[in-house]
Amino acid sequence: MSNDARDLLIRAVELSSLSGQEGPVATFFQEWMAARGFEARIDEAGNAVGERGHGPLTVALLGHMDTVPGEIPVRVDERGVLHGRGSVDAKGPLCAFMAAVATLPDEALKAARFVVIGATEEEAPSSRGARHVRTVLSPDVVLIGEPSGWEGITLGYKGRLVVKAQAVKENFHTAGDGSSAGDDLTEAWFRVRAWAAAAGEPGGVFGGVQATIQELGAGTDGLRQRAWGTFGLRLPVSVTPQVAETAIRAVLEDLDSVTVAFVGHETAVRHGKDNLLTRALRVAIRAQGGAPVFKVKTGTSDMNVVARHWPAPTVAYGPGDSALDHTPEERIDLAEYDRAVAVLRDALTRLALGAAPKAP
Repeated sequence: MSNDARDLLIRAVELSSLSGQEGPVATFFQEWMAARGFEARIDEAGNAVGERGHGPLTVALLGHMDTVPGEIPVRVDERGVLHGRGSVDAKGPLCAFMAAVATLPDEALKAARFVVIGATEEEAPSSRGARHVRTVLSPDVVLIGEPSGWEGITLGYKGRLVVKAQAVKENFHTAGDGSSAGDDLTEAWFRVRAWAAAAGEPGGVFGGVQATIQELGAGTDGLRQRAWGTFGLRLPVSVTPQVAETAIRAVLEDLDSVTVAFVGHETAVRHGKDNLLTRALRVAIRAQGGAPVFKVKTGTSDMNVVARHWPAPTVAYGPGDSALDHTPEERIDLAEYDRAVAVLRDALTRLALGAAPKAP
């Protein structure tokens, strides 16, 4: 099975699948799953969906097929490390889901229904695939395919809000008195940053509001000055995107030249760490010689998108180092990938059969 699982991942990484261009890899996943006993299809959102089992418990395994731009030559080096865009984020976790479900024992398939979803456009603000599937599926247990390291179990992700600010003013000589559009835009950023520093919960990155500049520019056509900026906010559970938007509008209210628009609203989520899913994963990780560790992440994922619609035990799990997401050095150790497949197969079997023991 190791060779089959590794071949699945390598072939998937070899297929380019930028957000909105996932068609070829979706077809590959559909065909791979269909050949291994899944009821496989491509749904209305372009998701690759495969189902195995017919038991009363429905387990959703939601990963994503798309990647950010950046071509990295695909190769397996002498250490057994696969290099390539998407190897970690998030074809590694998604392929681990498929490979594990493909080899579940018959008794698990009689006890549960496993639905693997390779979602589209997770790396885009649209999250098209997850937004569709959350309306057509009501799972009892949810796994999100994101890199946590094979011993890691991710319980939550921060929320997000993107602020698009613009300042427009009549042009004037730079020797004159007054502020430029760039001055006003910069003042808006300083106020947003000051608000972020004071908001959220004291202590710890996950509880605070993080603010960064994503885009900044200024110019003039000789008649009017224009400055623009995009500010990204990462929000804790205690600060919803709506609360952040209201607060930012208030702190910028007296800057007459500045207008703002808000996009990318995602609410932070944090799930509990003692339930049937986390217990099954902890036992399975220990069985492979690992030491389970719980994590929370400062980014966002499709967990944010489905959380309010799927009130079920939920974690993110998958092989790979998330510090390599989106970087030129994206790579995954195939031995770690193998361990994650083994952990998932064991955990899903225990979950289906109700064999996970209570935590001490």
